[in-house]
Amino acid sequence: MTKKLSAIIVLLFMCSTILSSKLKEGTYRAVLVLNETENTELPFNFDVVYKKKKPIIIIRNGDERITIDEIKITGDSLHFKMPVFDTEFKCVIKGSDIEGVWINHYRKEKNVIRFYAKHGETNRFAFVPGKANPYFEGKWEVTFSPGTKDSSKAVGIFHHIEQTDYMTGTFLTETGDYRFLEGMKNGDKLYLSCFDGSHAFLFIAKMTEGVTLNGTFYSGAHFSEKWTAVQNPGFKLKQSDEISFLKNKEEKINLAFSDLDKNIVSLNDKKFANKPVIIQVMGSWCPNCMDESVYLAGLYNKYKNEGIEIIALAFEKTTDYNKAREQVARMMKRLKINYTVLLTLQTGKDKASESLSFLNKIVAFPTTIYLNKEHKAVRVETGFNGPATGNAYLSYQESTDALIRKLVKE
Repeated sequence: MTKKLSAIIVLLFMCSTILSSKLKEGTYRAVLVLNETENTELPFNFDVVYKKKKPIIIIRNGDERITIDEIKITGDSLHFKMPVFDTEFKCVIKGSDIEGVWINHYRKEKNVIRFYAKHGETNRFAFVPGKANPYFEGKWEVTFSPGTKDSSKAVGIFHHIEQTDYMTGTFLTETGDYRFLEGMKNGDKLYLSCFDGSHAFLFIAKMTEGVTLNGTFYSGAHFSEKWTAVQNPGFKLKQSDEISFLKNKEEKINLAFSDLDKNIVSLNDKKFANKPVIIQVMGSWCPNCMDESVYLAGLYNKYKNEGIEIIALAFEKTTDYNKAREQVARMMKRLKINYTVLLTLQTGKDKASESLSFLNKIVAFPTTIYLNKEHKAVRVETGFNGPATGNAYLSYQESTDALIRKLVKE
């Protein structure tokens, strides 16, 4: 390469940097176009703020705030990666607005979704609120895919914000919750959505005869199913400790996998001797696992001096060591995890079931196993209902804290 050509390239780079578009500060209404033909759109909101002259994007889902700081602007091109999850946005800044795509690297098909964001639009759904009539408020018995072999139950919890048409909510299932949903009532219809970098959820339903909800649930561009619901304050799901269970309650549990430095770590190691241990079966791609990891990180800091240990077994979406290590290390840094995390280099529930053959099966990520000081399991939890579930999450915290206090004292 000649010196002249090199100088031209440097000059062009400097010019593109100087002329880079500025991401406008303020609130945006963002949209993922799930189906172009049917014009199915999933909206969410984010704010742009500046810290030390660098832009920060903050996605809002109900009470949840997701901070994005891996942002690159070159000319009018905008590229940002979601924290923790292996997904990203590639966009163009057009005046005050943004257009581009969201790319989900966990999927091989239908993993690129058109995206746009309008500056200054604050409503999540583009409706004008009507007269307050909070008839979606309360607890609902939900059936997904009713009348099919894939039919499953859930609890829907919906809340009208300050008796308005604006709403928050979530769904509790036997394998976890649908996290922070936000939306609104429009006439006799319910609209809720969530985007957290992994989940791209949209729920639409219509009230029928004032008692039944009939609607559709969309997960990204690749999946949709029908759902129905009726108000039922007394409805309960199967308990989380009734789904995965021990084949032999007297069996002493052992396992061994490598850490992020390729050192083999075993439950028989001196570090874990005569200590209660929590085994977290998880993946950095799993939003419910991330909610649980935040909780467990706090729990570990609280009880580590009393002898509690936690081992997370990461079942990533890849068996490539370097890729799995990169994703898990990124997760640990972002969530401030300082308990032990091991790489299984296996993927999926079937492989997890094979690796943890002392259980009948693994049906969900996360699955959490509580061991006493003899390393015999005393509780197995399937799924995780996190902070979006309100009272369910508070009850879980209370029961788990009581269990840990008992285990460290025995």
